[in-house]
Amino acid sequence: MHTDLSGLRALVTGSTKGIGRAIAQKLASCGGAVAINGRKSADVTAAIAAIRKAVPNAQLVAAPGDAASAQGVAAIIRAAGDVDILVNNVGIFENGDAFEIPDADWTRLFDTNVLSGVRFSRHYGARMRAKGFGRIVFISSESGVQIPTDMIHYGFTKSADLALTRGFAQALAGTGVTVNAVLPGPTRTEGVERMFAAAGQELTAETERKFVTTERPSSILRRMTTPEEIAEVVAFVVSREASAMTGSPVRADGGVVMAIT
Repeated sequence: MHTDLSGLRALVTGSTKGIGRAIAQKLASCGGAVAINGRKSADVTAAIAAIRKAVPNAQLVAAPGDAASAQGVAAIIRAAGDVDILVNNVGIFENGDAFEIPDADWTRLFDTNVLSGVRFSRHYGARMRAKGFGRIVFISSESGVQIPTDMIHYGFTKSADLALTRGFAQALAGTGVTVNAVLPGPTRTEGVERMFAAAGQELTAETERKFVTTERPSSILRRMTTPEEIAEVVAFVVSREASAMTGSPVRADGGVVMAIT
């Protein structure tokens, strides 16, 4: 599917790798100007080079900074400038025993996965409202609906992203600004590969299939999604054509979630 985003400018947080980079590349291929964000300037530079190799005419700007801090968010906003599309993608995940996860880890995941989106949406949402147009997307997760026992603190943050989606959508009602959430399921990213490696496993087709069937047995797709598949969904949600969609959780989870009420 090709979506025309020409004339629009986007910020995709956490866009040097994984789902974020796939989203940034897709939006650039649709003609949008895209601000690339990551904590390390070197990673941002490398991501821009990779995206330009895939999309030679890509309009890209570097917006390095730590989205988990107020100072970092301010720096990212200065570098990115005004935007029409905000994709709150930055996020971290990890396993942990429910009774052993310390306060510091709860706070760290909250600051990155939730508070970053609050700060960016608070800044850009008001400006989009004044213009009468804008698109805000929170990258949530199926884990925000069906909380994984070994990642409760992660699931909690993704549930919070769903609450933010609805709340900001209501705050921007009737303004021409839409706010939605996209919920990926297990996705084959570098972070997932590292998680498997930490457990002493290589992420192969077989280990992927075993993980999905045992850890996400409700999956209909029966495999992990790719970052590119998630990016296709996001590209439509942020398009001009998706003007009737707001306040909604959009599932790209391969059927893992059995119901959303």
